[in-house]
Amino acid sequence: LHIPFCLRKCPYCDFFSVTRTSPLFQEFPRLLMAHLRLQAERDQAGPFSTVFFGGGTPSLLSPSSVEAILAEVDRLFGLEAEAEVTLEANPGTLSLDILSGFRAAGINRLSLGLQSLRDDKLQTLGRLHTAAEGRQAVGWARQAGFDNLSCDLMFGLPAQSLSQLMADVEAVLSLQPEHLSCYGLTVEEGTPFEELQRQALLHPAAEDLATEMYVALHERLSGAGYDHYEISNYARPGHACRHNQVYWRRQGYLGLGPGAHSFSDQGWGERWEVPPDIGRYARALKEGRDPRTHLETFDRRGAMAETLYLGLREAAGVDEACFRARFGQGVAEAYPTAVRKASPHLLYENGRWYFALSGWLLYDHLIQNFL
Repeated sequence: LHIPFCLRKCPYCDFFSVTRTSPLFQEFPRLLMAHLRLQAERDQAGPFSTVFFGGGTPSLLSPSSVEAILAEVDRLFGLEAEAEVTLEANPGTLSLDILSGFRAAGINRLSLGLQSLRDDKLQTLGRLHTAAEGRQAVGWARQAGFDNLSCDLMFGLPAQSLSQLMADVEAVLSLQPEHLSCYGLTVEEGTPFEELQRQALLHPAAEDLATEMYVALHERLSGAGYDHYEISNYARPGHACRHNQVYWRRQGYLGLGPGAHSFSDQGWGERWEVPPDIGRYARALKEGRDPRTHLETFDRRGAMAETLYLGLREAAGVDEACFRARFGQGVAEAYPTAVRKASPHLLYENGRWYFALSGWLLYDHLIQNFL
């Protein structure tokens, strides 16, 4: 469920969002529920095992709106008894009452956009909260009853040293989150950061330093009991993000809200998107039209490539027997040249293909050989 509203757009972000001053902000929960009803008439999916409120800044919604949306999901599609229900939240939008409201509404996993616990780095990133507010948000989340907390941490920031990053890591570890998402800063096309970089006013970490940071994160977090289960994600045992694993394992999912994507795993797979235009979204729903547009229908070769592209992001990798049963060929048989070029970073053990840490560092380069 893509909630496309923010207090202010962060200069590094390329996800679709508009400011909360949009005249459609108050109406959005009703639009989303209308979309759910329209989709239920066309799709017999469900019951759902995960729900993810992403954004944007979903924590700008009121707890009562979140509760109503989840009730509609359950009524129309069903929710499994132990469903993972995640809400992304920015610290500057939270209070103990709001978090208690989200917990009572059915949110059982909170993804907190800390990014850093250094005020100077938060200012560089254009974040609206302070480090103290980030720590306070974690404390409130615990008081509100959240026992499945994920924190975002960014690295490779302008003028960030390795020692500064590791001090940030220690500060975050002191909060004892169950999950950490650690992202290297990427300057995305069309963002204010791209323009600053073009003017030589922004200098993210050099490649060698970013690599050193990635390895240091892996060693410290693995040593602290976190499983490095996906390129950018770490979890204590039993706390991997089940929702994101649906994406990486190429299972079907339904996306609603402008900017969201859906995937059907029937046949070789099909993908749709809701175009990132909130005015168009509102008009379509008010006229009873499906706001989605078709993106692509996969053929066998495309499905094979995407299975590897997504599956090799996970430490668990790709199961050879499942791949052969699905596509009629093993990985090395289907991609002999790519497998050879990926050596020694691509490993095969116990019937699974997976990348060593060195392979993840070269992921964008190595995976091109499979595409």
